Amino acid sequence: MIKEELITAVHDELGRETSRAQAEAAINAVLAAIQTGLKDGGTVQIHGFGSFTVTTREAREGRNPATGESMQIPETRTVRFRPGKNLKEDL
Repeated sequence: MIKEELITAVHDELGRETSRAQAEAAINAVLAAIQTGLKDGGTVQIHGFGSFTVTTREAREGRNPATGESMQIPETRTVRFRPGKNLKEDL
């Protein structure tokens, strides 16, 4: 599902009392709130759905697949998602 399909699904779920623009604004607001919550290295937990956490990947040595040359991969921050109980049960 891409963002446009998500907006359409939310619009359909909310029914006639909301416009597609309002559904898009709601989706954008939720995504912005999650992003803001994660910026400071925090955790965003949505009860029954799951939690988003920021983790750090250690610097490591890798190989360039094209040349086989050794290279240093720097430390990076990434987001991990752990599904909640309700989401696990629905899958």
